[in-house]
Amino acid sequence: MRIAMIGTGYVGLVSGACFADFGHNVICVDKDSGKIDALLRGEIPIFEPGLDALVASNVKSGRLGFSLDLSEAVKTADAVFIAVGTPSRRGDGHADLSYVHAAAREIAANLRDFTVVITKSTVPVGTGDDVERIIKEANPAADVAVASNPEFLREGAAIRDFKHPDRIVVGTDDERARTVISEIYRPLYLNQAPIMYTGRRTAELIKYAANAFLATKITFINEIADLAERTGADVQDVARGIGLDNRIGAKFLHAGPGFGGSCFPKDTRALVKTGQDYDAPLRIVEAVLTVNDNRKRAMARKVSAALGGNLRGKTVGVLGLTFKPNTDDMREAPSIPLITALQDLGATVQAYDPVGMEQARHELPDITYCDDAYACATGADALVIVTEWEQFRALDLAQVKQKMKQPVIVDLRNIYRPEEMEKAGFTYESVGRGKA
Repeated sequence: MRIAMIGTGYVGLVSGACFADFGHNVICVDKDSGKIDALLRGEIPIFEPGLDALVASNVKSGRLGFSLDLSEAVKTADAVFIAVGTPSRRGDGHADLSYVHAAAREIAANLRDFTVVITKSTVPVGTGDDVERIIKEANPAADVAVASNPEFLREGAAIRDFKHPDRIVVGTDDERARTVISEIYRPLYLNQAPIMYTGRRTAELIKYAANAFLATKITFINEIADLAERTGADVQDVARGIGLDNRIGAKFLHAGPGFGGSCFPKDTRALVKTGQDYDAPLRIVEAVLTVNDNRKRAMARKVSAALGGNLRGKTVGVLGLTFKPNTDDMREAPSIPLITALQDLGATVQAYDPVGMEQARHELPDITYCDDAYACATGADALVIVTEWEQFRALDLAQVKQKMKQPVIVDLRNIYRPEEMEKAGFTYESVGRGKA
């Protein structure tokens, strides 16, 4: 199949490379000439394990290409995927669909034979209707079917998620579109990946509902963690105790500083706004947003308490800046409000992240960036673990203690055992592990 992928961001680039690896001919299109030039030089603009090798092998095979020219890519395509950004619209939290609408108009002008236009971007219910209307108005003669095919990729594990999905959701009532999309995903039949066909609006809502539910699980266990701290319980045992119930499941029950990233914050906000627009308020999701926003800054008070309630003149080392490991994504990362709050409380902040510091400099320009975890500990009154990178799970604790001004560690990801840290001579604070 011939595929045009509009957008070379996280979703577009991963999807395009994986489709090419399935054997399809894929052209990834973007308006950012700097990004396309970099890709043509073999430079990958995002950090995702395995993506550089996957892109390189498929470019070498001739199945994957990059272009600024949308018209040529669309004219020859059997399927056109829209994988552009849908950030939160400034001021009201709605999803900004301007990039989706602009792509639809440009696609419309270049359609030739029957083409399936597939929205891969995360979009509110009814966006497929808008895309179809825009295409029909711009090109009434177009032989086109518009479908929804939301992505369910975890940053840091996106290639595996794409090639071994839990499910593939396709929203369309058009039989010709189903035939094309079935052929695109045919290589996954060997993995017995279930393809779920629904109405277009249903597919759009499935994506938002999934993200909102996972965000709710995270927020729920974070609130239980607060209760565990005050009652002397251990939230990790609580999470395991409820997660073993297969009606609940163990995933997304890890207490921490709150969720971030490119999906959960913006998608939960957009879902709340959609509910308001349709007079079907989503009170649980509204509460999730409020609790999560408050939690990120509350972690700074946890650090302050570990240092006696006063951060004036203190140096705090922060390990991990990205919103999760194995990505350089700083969007809505808990480290940002945490560090801002630490600075507001009078602390000087120094930080280290294995891959995210270049991106972090744009968000946090006024902190000191260190070469490694031990440099980050040097001279620190407290060391805060914010992102659970593998590199932080087996630190030389004796060396860390020797370099710190005070042996205080605040572990917001619970990657160490309290008894281990006590034995090593640290004042140790974690999340949701109270002392009876």
